[in-house]
Amino acid sequence: MRPQRAFLEVLVDDTTITPALSGICAGFESGEWRARQLAKRLFQDIIDFALSHSERQDFSSDTGVEMITRAVQKIYTSEKYQSRGEFGELLLHVTLREVFRTQVAVSKIFFKDASNDTIKGFDAVHIVENNDKLELWLGEVKFYSDIARAIRDVRKELHEHLATDYLRREFMAIEGKIDEKWKHAPTLRRMLHENVSLDEIFDNITIPVLLTYESKVIKDRVTELKSNPNVSPSSTVEAYRVNFETEVRKGWDKFVASGLPPRVKIRLILVPMHLKSTLIRALHERLMSWQEATA
Repeated sequence: MRPQRAFLEVLVDDTTITPALSGICAGFESGEWRARQLAKRLFQDIIDFALSHSERQDFSSDTGVEMITRAVQKIYTSEKYQSRGEFGELLLHVTLREVFRTQVAVSKIFFKDASNDTIKGFDAVHIVENNDKLELWLGEVKFYSDIARAIRDVRKELHEHLATDYLRREFMAIEGKIDEKWKHAPTLRRMLHENVSLDEIFDNITIPVLLTYESKVIKDRVTELKSNPNVSPSSTVEAYRVNFETEVRKGWDKFVASGLPPRVKIRLILVPMHLKSTLIRALHERLMSWQEATA
């Protein structure tokens, strides 16, 4: 069941610059950055993230336990979880669905051959309905603690993944994984057909790039809230928002200065965190508890 109220708060949303910028905040509770609450929110979308369109349509009270079991096993079953990328892909998925109202075109996780495999290519394949046209959103995510490293690595992947030969191979792979029962399947297949010029396809592609990092502004906010427990957080929230935006825009400056590929439309999504290790641990514990409960 998807929540009726959005969990993620968009504190920066600037579409007047290129690339467009979004700064996303997970919020605070009882003086802490909401790591455990974010982990819970991400797992509310586990079915939507990990299963195919047909399987999601068949979800019911009779099939629910079996499908949840299948979904959580798709993530990973390894104890070596600190450097795995699935949680970043799940965060990207939830952000796209909740903030940008996308629809899943292909679940990359669904096509894993084994639960601990890694998936190549774009980290999300979603669409947005824009009037009578489909916009294809091919997501990239770097679930890192350091913004400079995240920018460096994602820049390299953007150039690699947007090269003509790579894109053609990726489009062929996506075409082969589109669910026949999905209503947009014929339209997306026509859009990605090898006879369609990449110049035309680029007009209908957005590359959402989500980068996480451990943030000084978030750290300072936690320190402030803990040191002033009797002060209402709302009385100081405006100063926090100003500092948040300043930091996020500096991240945008570094991202643009790194040297981005031409032609394609990119949307930069920055998600500052407190401690990545705390969020990773909360996510891993929740995944393991789900796997144990459905074993």
